[in-house]
Parts: sequence; structure tokens; C-alpha cells
Amino acid sequence: MLDTLIVNIGQLLTMEGDGPVKGEQMKSLPLIEHAALGIKNGRVAWIGSNEEAEKMSASYIIDAEGKLVTPGLVDPHTHLVFAGSREHELSLKQQGISYLDILKQGGGILSTVRATRAASEEELYEKARGHLDRILSYGVTTVEAKSGYGLDVETELKQLRVAKRLNETHPVEVVSTFLGAHAIPLEYQNHPDDFLQQMVDLMDVMKRERLAEFVDIFCETGVFSVEQSRIFLQQAKEKGFAVKIHADEIDPLGGTELAVEVGAVSADHLVGASIAGIHQLAHSNTIAVLLPGTSFYLGKGTYANARAMIDQGAAVALATDFNPGSSPTENLQFIMTLAALYLRMTPEEIWHAVTINAAYAVNRGHEAGRIMIGRKADIVLWEAPNYMYVPYHYGINHVRMVLKNGKVVSERGKGDVSVS
Repeated sequence: MLDTLIVNIGQLLTMEGDGPVKGEQMKSLPLIEHAALGIKNGRVAWIGSNEEAEKMSASYIIDAEGKLVTPGLVDPHTHLVFAGSREHELSLKQQGISYLDILKQGGGILSTVRATRAASEEELYEKARGHLDRILSYGVTTVEAKSGYGLDVETELKQLRVAKRLNETHPVEVVSTFLGAHAIPLEYQNHPDDFLQQMVDLMDVMKRERLAEFVDIFCETGVFSVEQSRIFLQQAKEKGFAVKIHADEIDPLGGTELAVEVGAVSADHLVGASIAGIHQLAHSNTIAVLLPGTSFYLGKGTYANARAMIDQGAAVALATDFNPGSSPTENLQFIMTLAALYLRMTPEEIWHAVTINAAYAVNRGHEAGRIMIGRKADIVLWEAPNYMYVPYHYGINHVRMVLKNGKVVSERGKGDVSVS
């Protein structure tokens, strides 16, 4: 007997296949109409038709009522653990005050750094847990969480320990990334290489305590150069970490090309990526993680060239970039709408980008982002008639129910989120 049987599924997006989905392959979706699926011991045990399901028994039966069922979403780029907020900066931006001037006034990332350094581990945990509850309510079952608001040894470790604790105590799987090289702290403005060396030395502690799986760096004008980033990421790989890179968010420095060169699992942002960089990306195993919420919130009107990336053959993923300064949203569904409107991605491409490709961007492609027999039963039931409806009807939460490892962990109608 099955533990759970989901019946009367109108459309079942399985995302079935092998490896990340690239280029032209993103234009079609593996889906089953009028389907049913069974769960046993936290994993997908059976997929078939409603007629076949009538002959099966289960301890718990869920009626999908003809609506959409998909894999749990994956958000492969967030800054989940931080203290404070920066709502006061919004009015400054509206007045035309530049980010550099906001920094000079004590705002920007340095404001978040101060607040995060001052917060206790327990305070950071409780705040991050609230955000993670909301992330789950939007259908996300796997999320990446970066450090990077400490910019010192003590606080970076504090952030990573909170992320590890969340992974152990919360239904959502939390994949940790060390982003100590997120900015140059004030005390190292004149000798950034010394700061980078301090962050490299910290990796040994992270490895010993199993605090991070990935190492990331912000390669951008005014932060870290391509050469500094190359050396830093190579040292991280030598210590056994997989690597990511904040690449070409503003200027086409060559961060995209560097991501391919060092074999980064993902290259993120890519708003300023050059045509040559996009071409190299499309012929590599590096996933392009695009963050249209950041472009939207900053109001600059410039977005990553998703069409060129997909048309040339790249694997593209989408993420919220949830953070207090440039993308204060946990809503990956809204990001799907932005991808349709501003990245000119089709609904089919968007679903690949928030499921299987996003899973590969955090090295979870073997267990997340697809509904297949034997895989973890990370599943979302939607109050939507078909897959095209979710990015179309924007600004609300379409999720009816979320299952993680076969257990209901969020359900609409029981408050914002019900976590068990």
C-alpha cells in the first residue's frame, strides 16, 4: 500500500530526463495529462493514469481537482541569513541618490554588515527561519543560502552555522555557499588582497565543520577583479569546494568567461555578459543563474540577455536573489513573471529554469527538480489550471500544498505557512 496517492492531476510536469536542460531543449515540457502519482517512504513510487489509480490503495489520498502538479521549486541564489532591513533606502533611490552616496551615508551593504555583526546567532536564526517559511509557502523545497554579510571571520561563520542549523531543522533543504568575498570591508579598503587571504584561510574551518558546499565571489568593478577572483576560486577548488561567481552584474569585465574557465557550477547575474562570454557559457557545463528581480528593483531597465543564452544553447536557471538591499522578495513565482516579461522567456523555459536547471545550479540535479520514480517526493500542488497560468497571473501565491520528502509541509488555508 502506498503512503500517499495524488489523483485527478490535470497536468503533471515531471521534468523527466537526464542532466540539465539546455538551449532548444528548454522549449518543450515533459508533462502528463490526467495523471496520478503514488508516494512511498518519502519517494515517488508510481506514476500513472487516474484510471489505474482507482485500483490502488493508500493511507492518504489527495485530490488535485484537475489542477497543476509540479516538482518542488528550487531557488539557487539567495542571501537568506542577515539582520536588519533597508526600507529607508527606497526613498533615497527615488530622490536620485546614487548607491555610492548611500554607502557614504552609512547605508548599502555596509549597513547590513553592521546589523549582522551585532546580531546573535539565535536572532539570525529566528529571522531567517521566518523568511524560509515564506519561501516554502511559495513552493520552494530547495534553496541556496549565501553568507557575505559578515566580511569578518566571526560573522561569516555565524551566518554559515545558522544556515546549517536551518537545514537540519526546517523542511526546506538549505544549500550553503560561502560568500565572504562579497565586498571589501572598510578596514581592508587599501589592502583587499589581505582580506581575500583571510577568507581563504577561513575555508579550512568551514571544511572541518562542514559549513559550506560552495564558495562564491563578487567579481565586479569596485569589488574584486577577474584576476583576484580567479586566484580566489582556484584556491577554493584546491580545498575541495565547488565554486560559483557573481559575474558581470554591471560591467562586462569577463566574469562570465572566468566562470567557464574555472569550471564554476553557476555564473550568476550576467546582466553585462559579453556576446563572447555568452557563447563560451553556452558551450560549457556552467549554469546561467539569472536574477531579474534585482534588475527590476534597482530600476535600471537592463536585464540579462536570456534569449541569446538559450538560443545559443546554455542551461538557464532563475532565482530570487532574496536580500535586503537589491531584491527584497522571497517570491519565486513573481520572478517567473519577470522572466516572461523582461527576459522574454517562454513558460516552458521558465519551468525548466525554476526546477531542474536550478537544481543543477546547486548540485542537486540528481535528487531535486524532477518527478521520477525513486526520487524524493518534493512536490507542489497548485491552484492553477495549467503551467502557463502561474507566470501569467502575477503577484499572488498560487500554491495550494507543498510536499517535502512525501510529507505535507505547507498548505493554503492554514495561515501564511504551516510547517511540520
